[in-house]
Amino acid sequence: MSRPATPSAPVPSASTTTPPVTASPAARSGLRRPGLRLEVAAHLAAAAVATLTAALAAGRALDLPDPVLARCMAATAATFALVAASALHGLGGHPAATGWGNANRVTLFRGCLIALAGGALPAAGLLGPGALWLLTGLALVALALDGVDGWIARRQAVASAYGARFDMDLDTLLTLLLAALLWRLGEAGAWVLLTGLLRPLFVAAGVFRGWLNAPLPYSLRRRVVCVVQIAVLAAALTPLLEPPLSRLAVGAALGVLLFSFAADTVWLFRHAGRTRT
Repeated sequence: MSRPATPSAPVPSASTTTPPVTASPAARSGLRRPGLRLEVAAHLAAAAVATLTAALAAGRALDLPDPVLARCMAATAATFALVAASALHGLGGHPAATGWGNANRVTLFRGCLIALAGGALPAAGLLGPGALWLLTGLALVALALDGVDGWIARRQAVASAYGARFDMDLDTLLTLLLAALLWRLGEAGAWVLLTGLLRPLFVAAGVFRGWLNAPLPYSLRRRVVCVVQIAVLAAALTPLLEPPLSRLAVGAALGVLLFSFAADTVWLFRHAGRTRT
């Protein structure tokens, strides 16, 4: 989707392991540049303040009870911590000749929206139709911006393994949070969490089966599947899709995702077999 540093598309399918881009010596020096880390840390600090302020304002506007609001703030902070950890991880894959860049700033803004969505989890049972529409809007804006940051990276010639992986992490996090919200709302069973857990499980499997970490060729199918997953999960939050229709829609989307992972796994297995021979 957003920043194709390699032929593999950065979407939450089997291809969403870290893109196989070999960083140049200059790029690898990113970890040794304190200026870059300070720049990223400053962005994260400002984004954290803005996100938590927005979460507090939203909670007050919804008139949430103080104990629930406190849990929502904690959930927002915890979600943003995951965004920050992803932003700080792997800076050695960032081009050393540039600053953090506008593309990553857009991705960080996506992270702020995702953190706000994560903060809604403790209050899921108290959210009315208006709040659910707002959550759907946040998710769809985050999805749309996933194309904007990639366009900026390509236009400014700063696409990198770091940016692609940062994007993929946020796609996975958004998918998992939307699935968790649907589960908490009773729109789907616990099985819906699999939509957000497939990529982490695939990455974990790669620890034991190294051939799963091999690069995959570009596939439009992966891009489409990613967009479909997030769009369907977001739509299922709205009053437009009620059970059992919401379960059918999300189940169908999960089936497509499972097929995509299976297709990539078969390709990797066959490719690994040819490599060994």
